[in-house]
Amino acid sequence: MATVLAIETSCDETAVAIVKNRHVMSSIVSSQIAIHRQYGGVVPEVASRQHVETVNQAIAQSLTDAKLDWSEVDAIAATCAPGLVGALLVGLTAAKTLALVHQKPLIGVHHLEGHIYASYLTDPTLEPPFLCLLVSGGHTSLIYVKECGIYEILGQTRDDAAGEAFDKVARLLNLGYPGGPILDRLAAEGNPKAFPLPEGKVSRPEGGFHRYDSSFSGLKTAVLRLTQTLQQEGQPLPVNDIAASFQATVAKALTKRAIACALDYGLDTIVVGGGVAANSGLRQHLQAAASQHNLRVLFPPMKFCTDNAAMIGCAAAEHFEKGHISPLTLGAQSRLPVSDVMTLYRSSANSHSAN
Repeated sequence: MATVLAIETSCDETAVAIVKNRHVMSSIVSSQIAIHRQYGGVVPEVASRQHVETVNQAIAQSLTDAKLDWSEVDAIAATCAPGLVGALLVGLTAAKTLALVHQKPLIGVHHLEGHIYASYLTDPTLEPPFLCLLVSGGHTSLIYVKECGIYEILGQTRDDAAGEAFDKVARLLNLGYPGGPILDRLAAEGNPKAFPLPEGKVSRPEGGFHRYDSSFSGLKTAVLRLTQTLQQEGQPLPVNDIAASFQATVAKALTKRAIACALDYGLDTIVVGGGVAANSGLRQHLQAAASQHNLRVLFPPMKFCTDNAAMIGCAAAEHFEKGHISPLTLGAQSRLPVSDVMTLYRSSANSHSAN
C-alpha cells in the first residue's frame, strides 16, 4: 500500500504521522490539554493558533522519525471534516501546500472514518463488514462498516456524547479537564453498585425504546441531583463511588446497544474507536458481553484512541489505493455525516489531470 503523510488538526491535538501497509512509521502528537485546562474545555481560537505554531515542526519531525524524504511519500492527507473549522483549516492548508510543492495527490479524510481505521492498526488483517462503536467527546454512534468509504449509521446519541458526559460529570465533581481519564482512575477505587443511575433509554413514538440509540443527558442530571442531595445532607461526596457508578452505567448502556446491533445485523466483529475506547470500564464490560455471544471485539492501542494522525493516514492509504483522490479545492467542514465520506473524493484520473 501507499506511504502517506497525514495531518490531523480537527480539535486540540496537532498530529502528523506517516503510515505504510497499516504500519505506523512515525507518529507525532502535540497535545494542547495543558493550555485548555485553565478554561475547562477547548477554546477554538486558541486551538487554531497553537496548530499554526506547531504543525511545521511536527511535519519535519515525522519525516525524521520515519527516516524518509519527500520522494518516498506517495500522498498527503489531512482531516477535513468534521471539527473546528479554524483548526481544520490549518492542517488542510498545510496539506494542500505540501501537495502542490511536492506534486503529490491530496486525500481529505473524515475524522470519524479515521477513528474507524484506528483498529486496523491493531489488526492489519481486519476487513469489512463489521460494526464500529464510535465513542468520543463529540460523537457516540453505531456504524455499519460495509467497505472503505461506505458506512451506515445504525444508532447514535440523542443528546450528549459519551465523552461529553464524562467531561460534564467531572466538572460537577470539580475534578478538572479532561474528565474521562480522571473518572476512570477514580472509578477503579470505587463501588460501581453504590448508586443506581438511569441508563438513558430513548422512547419510540409507537411505544417501546430504540435498541441502538442512546442518551446521556438524563444520566448527567441524575449525578447532579445526587451530589446536590448529598451536599444538602451535609455528607462528604463519595467521589470514587460516584465515578464508578457513573462509568459502569455508561459502559453497560453502550455495551447493550453494541451487542444487540451486532447480533441483529449478523456481524461477528465489533470495532471500538474514539477517546472513550480507552476507558477501562467499557473495555471490560464489552469484552465480557461479547465473549458470551462469540463476538470479536477490537480496541485500538491506547495511544491511538484519542485524536492522532496515524489513523488518518491509515484511512487515507486505503482510499488512495482505491483511486479516491480529493481536489485541491476541498474545503473544511464543521459537520459532515460519516455516510457522506465519498463526497470528499473524485476519480483519480480527473484529480491527477486537475492537479
